[in-house]
Amino acid sequence: MTDPQRKLIIAIDGPAGAGKSTIASRLARKLGYVNLESGAMYRALALRAIEWDASFDDEAALLKMAQDSRIMLEPAIGGNRVLLNGKDISARIRERDVSEGASRVSVHPKVREWMVARQREMGIAGGVVMEGRDIGTKVFPDADLKIFLDADPVIREQRRLDQQKAKGAPAQAIAAELRERDRRDRTRAASPLEAAEDAVVLDSTNLSENEVLNRIEELVEQRVAARR
Repeated sequence: MTDPQRKLIIAIDGPAGAGKSTIASRLARKLGYVNLESGAMYRALALRAIEWDASFDDEAALLKMAQDSRIMLEPAIGGNRVLLNGKDISARIRERDVSEGASRVSVHPKVREWMVARQREMGIAGGVVMEGRDIGTKVFPDADLKIFLDADPVIREQRRLDQQKAKGAPAQAIAAELRERDRRDRTRAASPLEAAEDAVVLDSTNLSENEVLNRIEELVEQRVAARR
């Protein structure tokens, strides 16, 4: 029986550029919950592989690196601080080479299995908003609320381009990377990107950030009310 006193576990999944990270961060702050970024954990592992000049295709080496790493997420104003073995890597993991590496290390089944176990440990007590690509299907299949946040590919590409403009990234390269990440996420053997059967699918193509947030808040209120 569900404990009505336990805070919710909220899962937000979706493709790159759909707005998951921003929405999850804002929602967590508003609810007083912890925002767990599964993607940040894969980015941390990708950064370690880059620093050690390890191949993104070497599953055994990547798993060993993951097992030997301490990846921590610390809530902070403006988003989580991401620590790798005590070092703040929050800014570095947002750079393009790490983003591309994260997409490649995440395809390995044994790496995902290890990550899923850690993510469950971090969120099992509730009071969390966890975003990623397999949270509602794999990490927390019994989450209290599952959202699949999507948007038209053209809109997602434009959003990612707007994010990268300040860094001088070429538009064609950004679009190509997004398409390749979509392909990799949806076709990988381990936990491919897909909406859970009981997820609420939200298309943010024609919605503002505030409108998306308001809709999810309404769903949260409904879930809380149903447990009373």
